[in-house]
Amino acid sequence: MTFNPDSDISRGRASKRGRGTAIAVGGGGIGIIAIFLLSQLLGVDLSGFVGGGAEGGTGAGEESSLEACQTGADANANIECRMKGASASLDVFWADEAPQLGVAYHSPADLVMFDQQVATGCGGASSATGPFYCPNDETIYLDVAFFDELESRFGADGGTLSEMYVVAHEWGHHIQNLAGILQQAQDGQTGPASNSVRTELQADCFAGAWAAGSPTDEAGVPFLMPLTQQQIDDALSAAAAVGDDRIQQSVQGQVDPHSFTHGTSEQRERWFTTGYEQGAAACDTFGVPAGQL
Repeated sequence: MTFNPDSDISRGRASKRGRGTAIAVGGGGIGIIAIFLLSQLLGVDLSGFVGGGAEGGTGAGEESSLEACQTGADANANIECRMKGASASLDVFWADEAPQLGVAYHSPADLVMFDQQVATGCGGASSATGPFYCPNDETIYLDVAFFDELESRFGADGGTLSEMYVVAHEWGHHIQNLAGILQQAQDGQTGPASNSVRTELQADCFAGAWAAGSPTDEAGVPFLMPLTQQQIDDALSAAAAVGDDRIQQSVQGQVDPHSFTHGTSEQRERWFTTGYEQGAAACDTFGVPAGQL
C-alpha cells in the first residue's frame, strides 16, 4: 500500500476520455519537445499528426470527473483514483517547492487519461505516443495501458510508486515549462549531453524530489505512507526501463548514443536518486559538464 488510506485526494486533477476519442490534428502542428522526444524514444513516427485538417476517431469521447475518488484508500484500490491521488500530492508539493526554485507555480490544467487516441493542444496523439506533457494546453496525457507496456515490453518492475513516477516525471515537465526551460531547450539536438537529455533527466530528478517530499492534505495527513525500499526500487526500475539504451536495444536491437534524447538507464536512475536524496534544488542538469551528466 502506498497511499495513506485516510488522506484526502478529492482535490486532485484527473479526468478520463472514453475509448476512441476523436483526434483533431492541426492548431499549429505538433512541434513540441515532449512529442518529438517520445517519438524518438519509442521509435514511432508521429509526423502524420503534424499539419492542418482533422482526422476523425472511432467514436465520441466521454469524460469522467472521477468524483468517486475521494480518499487514499480509493487510490490504493484503483489506478484511475491513484492518478488523481498522485495529482493531489504533486500539486501540494510543487505549490511549496517551486517558489523556492524561483518558479511562479500554478497547477497543470488537467491530467487526462485516455484510451487509444486523444486530441491535445499539441495535436493528436495515440497510445503509441506514451505519456507526455503538452505545454500548449499545460496538460498531462496518460494512456493507462502504458503501465502494462512498461512492465511487459521493457521490463520494469510493477508497483504503485513506479506508476506514479511516470506522472511525477511529466509534472516535472510542467515545472520546466513554467520556468521557461522547455522553450530554451528546444533546439532539436540529440546525443548524450544534448538539451533533450538534460531536460528528461531533470524531470526524473524532480520526480525523485517529490517522492521524498512527504506532502500532506489540508488536514495535515500525509498523502503517502512511508516508502519502503521495494517501492523505491520499483520507481528506479521504471526510470531504468525508459532509458535510451534499453529502449533502443529492445526496439532496434542496437544502441546509438548519437540519437539519445532521454538519457541512459543508469543516468535516469541516478538523477531520480539525486532528487530523492538531495531535493529539487539539486536537479540542475543543465549546469553539469557533459562528462558528469
